[in-house]
This record gives sequence, structure tokens and C-alpha cells, in this order.
Amino acid sequence: MPLLFFMKFIIPILLIIGFIFSCRNSSEEKQNQSSSIDASIIFGNKDFDFPKLSAPAKEQAVHWGVLEDFLLEAKNTNGSNYEDLRNHSELLKQYSDSLLKNIPDTLNTKPINSRLLVLKTRSALLFQTAHQAIIDSLKVQNSMEELNVAVKNLIIQLNEKFQKDNIDFQRKEDEENELKKQQSYKDSIMDLELQDKKKKKV
Repeated sequence: MPLLFFMKFIIPILLIIGFIFSCRNSSEEKQNQSSSIDASIIFGNKDFDFPKLSAPAKEQAVHWGVLEDFLLEAKNTNGSNYEDLRNHSELLKQYSDSLLKNIPDTLNTKPINSRLLVLKTRSALLFQTAHQAIIDSLKVQNSMEELNVAVKNLIIQLNEKFQKDNIDFQRKEDEENELKKQQSYKDSIMDLELQDKKKKKV
């Protein structure tokens, strides 16, 4: 009787222990297998060329420090393996949040705001896909490509903003110069009229 009682409890306990060890080994094998696969996969495009910031945009970027950090991080993310990508995506997510919260007054326009919003969304999606339990390489690659497009569009928008500002400034300067010329012409006509009046009096 005690032997039968002992067997009733021991066998299920042994089965549970065996099951736990088997799951653990299987999980470790999957993890090792996943690591070896992930290390060999390169995400993004190492040769992807972002547009260059124009001189005035670059000057503004120096004051908006987080923009420089973000652009450098986005460049370095291209061509990284899975582990590096996870780290980069975390930083990109933080930087894109900060970019949207700290827009300089001179750049706080609707077009730039909308580009930053897209950038924030793309960074968050990349972070999400890179941190899933089961990695879908195609999804990660697509997220990476979408982020590249979002970064490119932001740079183009920044350059256009400063180009437009420069055109507006030039137009304003031309208008002011034209008004000065007209005023100068009016003044000279008035001077001639005054001189003419004086001569007639004499």
C-alpha cells in the first residue's frame, strides 16, 4: 500500500520535472538558433544616401542638437544586424519623441510638424517590430525602409523651408530697394521743383 501511494505521487512529479527540463532545453535551442540566424541578417541599406542638409538648415540643426543625433543614428541603423538594430531602434524612438517636443520656433510649421509626426510613428513601428518575441525579418526590413523615406522627407522639407525663407527675404529686400529708389526719384524731382521756384523768385 505505501509503495502504491508513493508511486502515485512520484510518477506525476517526475513527469512534471521532465516536462520543465524539456521545455527549457527546447527554448534554449530556439534562442541559440534565433541568435545565429539574426546575427547573419543585415537590415536596412548600408549604401542608403540621405539628402544633405543645406547650409542654413545645418546651422539650425546645430542649435536643435537632437536632430543631429537622430540623423546620425538613422544613418548608423542602416546595415546593422538584429542586436544592433534593437539598440538603434530604441534610441531612434527616444530621439523622434524629443524632436517633436522641442521644435525651434523658426521651424514650427505645419509641413515640418507633419513630417516629424510621420517620423515618430515610423520610429515607434521599427522599435515594435525589432522587439517582438518572434522576429519577422521582412516586417523589420519594411519598417527600416519606411523610416528611411520618413527621414529623407524631413530633410527635404527642412531644406525647402530655408529655401522659401531665403526667396521671401530676397523678395522683401528687392521690394524695399525698389521703394527706396522710387522715394529717391520723388525727392530729386521735388528738389528740382524747389530750385526752379527759387530761380523764378530771383
